[in-house]
Amino acid sequence: MNNTDLIKRLKRGEQKAYKEAYMAHFDKLVSMAKKFEFKFLTPQDFVQETFLHLYKQRDLLKEDVLFDKQIFVICKNIIINHINRENKVIPLDPTKNTFFDDEVDDSFQKTEQQKKKLMQLMEQLPEQQRKIFTLHKLDNYSYQEIAEMTSLSEKTIANHIYLANKFIRNN
Repeated sequence: MNNTDLIKRLKRGEQKAYKEAYMAHFDKLVSMAKKFEFKFLTPQDFVQETFLHLYKQRDLLKEDVLFDKQIFVICKNIIINHINRENKVIPLDPTKNTFFDDEVDDSFQKTEQQKKKLMQLMEQLPEQQRKIFTLHKLDNYSYQEIAEMTSLSEKTIANHIYLANKFIRNN
């Protein structure tokens, strides 16, 4: 099957195209994911998340970049993001009730309020700026990867992220 044809069909949301991509790439992605060590999830979990992400972000697929490369980059980024989050997990000491401590509860509420405020501010960003900011800050894509996905230059990507950061800081 033609790379461009598959990507066009995926962008249109054709279920048959997703099934073909899934069947053709599932085992390869699982093999790649097995090279990493996980504490909580399995390689298959990451492959499932990859295809979910592919569906949600299908409009960002580039027809002039090999589909294989794009899907492997998506999977790798999901895995790396997860590993980074796993490494930040702090095991709780069951002998201490720190989880129910008032300070922790206050801190949690403050963090939740900050997240809510950030999401509200992100909604105020122009659509392109919000999309690029989300890809970089939340999905951990590099400027180069975003540039490839959006057909914009890395300088334009950097400018969008700078303006989004500035808007969020000022508000």
